[in-house]
Formats: sequence, C-alpha cells, structure tokens
Amino acid sequence: MGKLDGRVVLVTGGARGQGEQEARLFRAEGAEVVVADVLDDQGAALAEEIGALYVHLDVGREDDWHSAVRAAQDAYGRLDGLVNNAGILRFNALVDTPLDEFMQVVQVNQVGCFLGVKTAAPVLADGGTIVNTASYTAVAGMAAVGSYAATKHAILGLTRVAALELAPRGIRVNAMCPGAVDTAMSNPSLLDPDADPEETSKALDGLYRKLVPLGRVGRPEEVARLALFLTSDDSSYITGQPFVIDGGWLAGVSII
Repeated sequence: MGKLDGRVVLVTGGARGQGEQEARLFRAEGAEVVVADVLDDQGAALAEEIGALYVHLDVGREDDWHSAVRAAQDAYGRLDGLVNNAGILRFNALVDTPLDEFMQVVQVNQVGCFLGVKTAAPVLADGGTIVNTASYTAVAGMAAVGSYAATKHAILGLTRVAALELAPRGIRVNAMCPGAVDTAMSNPSLLDPDADPEETSKALDGLYRKLVPLGRVGRPEEVARLALFLTSDDSSYITGQPFVIDGGWLAGVSII
C-alpha cells in the first residue's frame, strides 16, 4: 500500500524541478495527482507519463485557482492535499530592485501561496493537508535576494495562521524551507539542452561544498520526500511548523 492511497493532491509548479519530483513520488505512493503549472507542454507530458491530470495554473491569478480546484473535483470528486510549490527567484540588491520586479516576486510567491490556501481550504476534505514551500531564506537573511526572502518569510506567517484556523477541521498546514537545491531556479544551466546535467550538478556541488556541512547541493527528490512526509499520516500530529532541509547550512559556519 502507498502512503497516499485514496488521496487527491494538487501540486503547483509541478512541471519540473521540485514540483515534478513531488508529483512523481506522490503518484508512486498511490495519490491521484493534479499537476498544475504555466509550462503547459512540460506539465501535460509529465501528467501523461505518470497517469495524472494536468491543469494550467498561474498561481497569481484567482480565476486560475478556481478553475484548477474545480478541475480536480470534477476529475476525482474530492481534494485532500495541496503543495504550494510554485515560485520564482530574482537576484538584486535591495536598493537596486525595481518595484515592478519586487511585486512580480510577491505576486507569484506570496500571493500565489495565499490564493492556494484561500481557494483550496474550503473544499479540502477534513483531515487534509497543505504544504507551503518557503525557503532557507525564510529563516535567515541572504544578500541579493531581498524580494525572494521577503516573500518566503511571509509564507511562514501564512502557514502558521492557516494552521490555527484550519485545525478544527483536522487540516494540517506546514512549510518546507529548502536550502540550495539542484533545480533550474538555482542552476539555470539545466535549461540548456546542450548542457550535461551530471556535469552541471557536479559544478553546483563544488560551489556549495564549503557553505553546506554535508558538502553538496540538495536534490529535488530529497525535498519531495519531505513533502511526502508532511502530506502523509506519518506527520499526523504536526502542524504550523517550518521544516528546514538544507544539508546543515543553517547550523552555522565551520572554521575548520
């Protein structure tokens, strides 16, 4: 038996990266999965491959959210879980960040998460789950990612409030806080069709070798396993909590 047998879970940003691995793992564990993204070709191909449903979803648009949730209900008759995975990252010093750029990050990361909770929670089955993807930068500062860090801090606040408000229905809401993970967000070379994925991953490991105690960047499959834990009954008495998954990065700095 799978850990998610009988459950229906919607994963945003599900076409690639962490979302793709979450969709694959959840499906392997018995869930009916709704892959939601703006990358229609990739998302539809993944859904066909794993036997899931694909829906177009711009997480910053409330109408898209209503359509996606309705599609899940029409296809499977229910919704048991949501993984708010979709997000974007922009690099800029705070004083050099244009307001339009800041608001773009807010619209996807923060508003997208808010709309996901707002739209999905009323129709989630009692005892359902919501997993919000925050970041290492939700609990620590990092230069040059001010807009991203601000939205990820906000996601922790949304997570805690939602956990309190939804607890009477047994709906658990938690947040994942990944450090650097080997996806297109932190490793854009993965989007280059001529690049060698193995070599680019090795290069990223080298970059983080001195920063991360475990000596490498994270893998999206590892984050997916944390999402599975927080979505399954293995975490049945956990809600309102941030879970850091960063290879020890937040633990501090080693001088030896």
